[in-house]
Amino acid sequence: MSEQTKSRPEFRNLNLFRDVARYRLPPAGWASILHRASGAFLCLLLPFAIWLFDKSLTSESSFAAFSAALDNGFVRFVAWLLLVAYLLHLFGGLRHLVLDVTHRMTKPFGRNTALAVFIATAVLAVVFGIMMM
Repeated sequence: MSEQTKSRPEFRNLNLFRDVARYRLPPAGWASILHRASGAFLCLLLPFAIWLFDKSLTSESSFAAFSAALDNGFVRFVAWLLLVAYLLHLFGGLRHLVLDVTHRMTKPFGRNTALAVFIATAVLAVVFGIMMM
C-alpha cells in the first residue's frame, strides 16, 4: 500500500531561534495561550482596576479625579487594554466551558470556537475603543 501523504515538518525539540519562527500554531492554541496571558495581565493590573473602581465610586470629588485621570491618553489606553484583556479572558473562559460541557473535542469545533472568541473580542474592543474616545 502506497499512500500519498503530504510531508509535514516534525517538531520534537523546538529551538527558540530556529524552529519557533516557522511553527504555525492553530487558532485553538492561540486562544488557549491568550486566555492564560490575559488572566495574568488581569492579575497584574488588579491594583489599577481597584483604584479606578474606588475613584469612580467614593465621592463626587473622587469621581472628578477619576474623570481627570481618564483624560490622560496613557491611562485611557491602559484602561482600554484592561477591558480588552477582560473580554478576551471572559470569552476564552466561556469557550472552555462550552468545550467541557459539550465534550466536542474535534479540530474544526476547536478552531471555530477559537475564531468566535477572537471575532467577539475584536468587535467589542473596537466598540468600546470608540466609546472611550
